[in-house]
Amino acid sequence: MPLSLHSFDLSVIIPVYNGGENLRRCLASLEKALPAPIEIIVVTDGEGDGAWRVAEYFKVRLLRIDGPGGPARARNMGAEIARGEIFLFLDSDVSIYPDTIGKIAVTFQKHPHLAAVFGSYDDDPFETNFTSRFKNLFHHHIHQTSNEIASTFWGACGAIRKDVFRRLGGFDERYKRPSIEDIELGLRLKEGGYPVTGVS
Repeated sequence: MPLSLHSFDLSVIIPVYNGGENLRRCLASLEKALPAPIEIIVVTDGEGDGAWRVAEYFKVRLLRIDGPGGPARARNMGAEIARGEIFLFLDSDVSIYPDTIGKIAVTFQKHPHLAAVFGSYDDDPFETNFTSRFKNLFHHHIHQTSNEIASTFWGACGAIRKDVFRRLGGFDERYKRPSIEDIELGLRLKEGGYPVTGVS
């Protein structure tokens, strides 16, 4: 069956607390995505720095919740209202390339057994300070040289089938701050026999 990127049914879910300029860059990058997602949901985890105003400017679906309660809860709440068959979770400080969603679509359509895929840091990080560049390049190296079939998940840029996500109960909301909630979900994917791979 031929691949059809135009009918790819994907919702983007972005938890944010104090998103600032990073959120603006994230949403601006999504405007250039081909194919476009069917919706972009920004979940503001408490008022923070007023990130909801940025979301309103970009005319995305906005869910404002009391917080901060952590990205696990915010992602789950976004997923509850999402319409897509694939959920793409992005952190608010992640910008994607125009072809990122297309690559995710091709991967899922070529490999219908896959439950989830996740992206990779690139080798030209936006941040110029040494610590941020080192961490980004280190993660880029790990993502590019690891086994193709993964035993983890990456919530900063990770896509998962809706039915699998709901079957597993989503992210563990006991993690009240940014932590290993995405890795923990990856472990449950692996234990449940759900294949995960990286996309570069």
